[in-house]
Amino acid sequence: MLRQPMETGKVTISRAASTVTYPAQFLLLGAMNPCPCGYLGSRHFYCTCTPKQITAYTNRVSGPIQDRIDILLKLETVSLDQEIIDHNEPSIVIRDRVTIARERQYTRYGNRTSNAKVSNEKLLGCCQLNDEQQKMMQQWSSKHNWSARVQMKVIRLARTISDLSLDEHITNEAIWEAVTMRRSQSSKVQKGLVK
Repeated sequence: MLRQPMETGKVTISRAASTVTYPAQFLLLGAMNPCPCGYLGSRHFYCTCTPKQITAYTNRVSGPIQDRIDILLKLETVSLDQEIIDHNEPSIVIRDRVTIARERQYTRYGNRTSNAKVSNEKLLGCCQLNDEQQKMMQQWSSKHNWSARVQMKVIRLARTISDLSLDEHITNEAIWEAVTMRRSQSSKVQKGLVK
């Protein structure tokens, strides 16, 4: 049921008398434990789940839904005692970088459209990957069985990361960062890397 509004930003409700379409743009945020016990990958606790249990648990979110999510990020536990506050970027600095990145996107596309909402054709026309980057994308797509939708999500994310860094073109570092944000725990389970 979430696929249509995530893809189009609209939801259509059909009843016997009529069909109505409503705007439904939203930001989907979710949190999910890495496994049923919640300790997979923990440095402090031992995971008691079998690979089969972990796969069944992570498969509760279907592949088509995961394809429509921009960032799939595995978070590590952080010790508050060891966190270094000095290296954190202040919110006002982040806000200024985001404002500049938005203005760059508006200028690039000729209207108030962001990397997330622009059509695939316009994005690829304005933000072409070089030969090396295309080869990297093909290798990762083949290795992780990414759909065309996921590949476009990675390019959009890499373009946004480059905008935030004030880079004119998509950089290799931005693509690498975008790719690392698409890694999910389920791929490790499927390859038998989780014991």
